[in-house]
Amino acid sequence: MGIIKAVVNSVGGGLADSWLEVIEPSDMNATTVMCPGVLKSRNDKRNNNKKGTDNTISNGSVIHVYDGQMMLVIDGGAVVDYSAEPGYFEVKNSSLPSLFNGQFGDSIKETFNRVRFGGVTPTSQRVVYLNLRPLEGIKFGTSEPVSYYDPNYDIDVNVRAFGKFSVEIVDPLKFYKTIIAVSDVTNMRPVDMEKLIAQRYDQEVITALAPALSQLSMQGVRISQVVGHTMELCEALKANLKETWVNERGIQLKQVGITINLDPETKELLKQRSQVAMFNRPDMRETLVQKNISEGIRNAGSHSGGAANAMMGIGMMMNGSAGFMNNASNTNMQQMQMMQQQQMQQQMQQTAPAAPAAPAAGGWKCACGKGGNTGKFCAECGKPKPVDSGKWKCSCGAENTGKFCAECGAKRPDDKPKKIKCDKCGYEPDMSKPLPKFCPECGDPINESDFV
Repeated sequence: MGIIKAVVNSVGGGLADSWLEVIEPSDMNATTVMCPGVLKSRNDKRNNNKKGTDNTISNGSVIHVYDGQMMLVIDGGAVVDYSAEPGYFEVKNSSLPSLFNGQFGDSIKETFNRVRFGGVTPTSQRVVYLNLRPLEGIKFGTSEPVSYYDPNYDIDVNVRAFGKFSVEIVDPLKFYKTIIAVSDVTNMRPVDMEKLIAQRYDQEVITALAPALSQLSMQGVRISQVVGHTMELCEALKANLKETWVNERGIQLKQVGITINLDPETKELLKQRSQVAMFNRPDMRETLVQKNISEGIRNAGSHSGGAANAMMGIGMMMNGSAGFMNNASNTNMQQMQMMQQQQMQQQMQQTAPAAPAAPAAGGWKCACGKGGNTGKFCAECGKPKPVDSGKWKCSCGAENTGKFCAECGAKRPDDKPKKIKCDKCGYEPDMSKPLPKFCPECGDPINESDFV
């Protein structure tokens, strides 16, 4: 048995008159994942076939397939043909399936070859439809609290999570084989995805939620900020469910909407930790001190004994608590000043200009007087480093390059300076002895700047 694309010249009443049977899907709502095919023309007044068998598809019948659906032809319990393309399809009693893949391409053929059975017995034929649209509004929730480590307070808190998510079928034939029950097909019952997950797969979502929350905790997300990271949570849930849902069952998690609730004990614990964190700030403590003083004066002023008793109460209160309040306030102010000084020092360090680099030891001296240059150009005026040509001028006026003058034969004078005087401390070494590389008095390098 197979199907072929049907070319129809007319629709409506003409279609019912042209074919033996017309099969189309039954009602399919937002969470219906599978529904049976029903005979549209069975109750039509123009149809004379009132005694047809429900589990037999006549040769030449037409099957309707709508957008966002996949039609499966079941023969003897085996999937013998399908179509994921919308349109009209005519049934042909042939052993060669047509396999209209729609958006799924050749990958669905490979799955088809794995899921179909070896023998086909044409004694029970049915048509079922799978919903290829995202199935939305599927509820989930934790029956027991889930532990979450809050890095801000450095504590483990107990949370309850609930919300809704959507799933989508990515491999229809794999989904049909692994999830749809045989009894639902033989009894032609619609299957609701929300009920299916609640009965069999809800715990898998909750199990995958714990490591997903742990990933947010490792990123430093506070428990109060989890609801703002639903995208990251959704991606983590997808990764955790990929092996069992996508690879084994052909379904994929699409979107997740989640709400986090804290139990009363956790709420009280976080409240206490927030108060402790607040009191660690001196400016907050000082605000509390001034608030208590103001409230004490206001309460004393409203004393029923009159203005005299009120002023007496204010005086007693100020005298009795002055020492404690003053000490607390002074401590707060000192700590606030220390914090301000530290912040100013940090700002000054960040904005302070970098110290100029010390001149390199040795180097060459430029004609402008700048010494200690090590590059090819003077760091002061930018002039290039003079090139030693090896030429020398004799006392007779001739320029030479060798060891003797080419005009008079005089020997080239020694390059050793006649006198050296340290430009830092004034030290003058003995010129008859080997010259030192550093001044023995101050340690300054002996270079051209020290030649006299």
